[in-house]
Amino acid sequence: MKDFTPFLISWNITKRCNLKCMHCYLDAAELSSPKGELSTQEAFSLIDEISKTAPNAMLILTGGEPLLRDDVFDIAKYASSKGLMVVLGTNGTMIDARIACQIKESNIKGIGISIDSIKPESHDDFRGIQGAWQKTLSGIDVLKKHKIDFQLQVTVTKNNYNEIPFLIEYSIKSGARAVNVFFLVCTGRGQEMTDITPKQYEDMLKYLANAQKEYEDKIMVRARCAPHFLRVVQEINPDSEIMKGATSGCLAGTHYFRITPEGDVTPCPYMPTSAGNVRKQRLSEIWDNADIFKTLRNPVYKGNCKDCEFNDVCGGCRARAYAEKGDVMEGDSWCEYESGSGVRGQGSRVRKKDTEIFWTDEAKERLDKVPVFLSKT
Repeated sequence: MKDFTPFLISWNITKRCNLKCMHCYLDAAELSSPKGELSTQEAFSLIDEISKTAPNAMLILTGGEPLLRDDVFDIAKYASSKGLMVVLGTNGTMIDARIACQIKESNIKGIGISIDSIKPESHDDFRGIQGAWQKTLSGIDVLKKHKIDFQLQVTVTKNNYNEIPFLIEYSIKSGARAVNVFFLVCTGRGQEMTDITPKQYEDMLKYLANAQKEYEDKIMVRARCAPHFLRVVQEINPDSEIMKGATSGCLAGTHYFRITPEGDVTPCPYMPTSAGNVRKQRLSEIWDNADIFKTLRNPVYKGNCKDCEFNDVCGGCRARAYAEKGDVMEGDSWCEYESGSGVRGQGSRVRKKDTEIFWTDEAKERLDKVPVFLSKT
C-alpha cells in the first residue's frame, strides 16, 4: 500500500503584509484584515492535529508576512514542542536583533528570505515598496550576526531572468545555505503578470541542473515548483547525484499540502481548490478522504502528460494545468518535451516501489551533510 504521509506543510498564518508584491498568490496587503484568521487557540489545536497526521513534518509558517502576527513565535514554539520542524518564510524587512532572539527562543530551525533582484530599484518595484531591498539586506545581516541559518528564495520572472546567475553568486556571498529558484504560476495577483516563455523555462532548468553541480561545494541550488526539473536532469545526466533517491517532481496532495489563514486545506499554494476546512473537519479526515487528494494520488493524465515516459518522475505542474484549463489532470503547457524523444538511459537512478524512496549509500552520505532545516524541502 502506498504511503501518503505528508512531510511538508505550508501554512499561510496571515494575509497581512507590509509589501505588495506583483506575483503574490494570496493577494496579501498591509490593509488586509486579520478577521477570519485562525486564532491562537485554533492554531494550537491545528498543530495538535498536524502532529498526529504528519509527525516529524516540516512546517513552514508564512504569509503574507508572518511576523505581522503577534503570536507567530507562540505558534512556532508550540509546533516545535510537538516535534515539528518549524521554518519561517518572510520578506526579511522586519528582522532586527529583537526578532532574531525570538526566532532562536522559539526553536525555529531556519528562515527563508525572498529576494528578486540584485538591483535595489528592481526589487523594490517588484515588491511594491521603496526601500524594501535595503531592509531585506539588513535583515539578512542580522540573521548572520545571530548565527541563524537562512536560505534565499527567488522567483523567476521576465524581468529578472538574466539575473539568476548573479543572484546565485549573491546568495553565496551572503552566507545563505541554499538558494531556491521558484517558477511562477499565474494565480492571485500574479494573474496580471506576463510569464516567461516555455523555451525560457526549459533553458533555465538546464542552467540550474548544471549550476547544482557547479556550486555543490558552495551552496545548494534548487529548482522549486518545477516538476520538469527531474526530467531535464535525467536527460542531461541520468547518473547525476540529484537523481539518487528522487521521487516525483511534485509533492502536492501526496506528501505536501497548504493551509490558508482561514483554515482551508489545498494541495499547494498555487492551487486554490479547497479539500476542506479545519474549522469544520479534522485534518486527518481531509488528508485521507478529500477528492482532490485522491485524484492527485492516482493521476490519470491528459494532454501532453498522458503518455510521456517521464510522467513518473515529473507529471507536469498540476497547479498550472488547473489555472489554465480548470482541470488538474490536463497537460502542462510549459513543457516543450516531445514524448519519445528522450533517452531514459540504463544508468537512471530513479527507482520507485509505490512511493517508497530507495536511498543509495552515496545519497545517504550527502543527505547527512545537509543542514537540518534544508533536508526536507
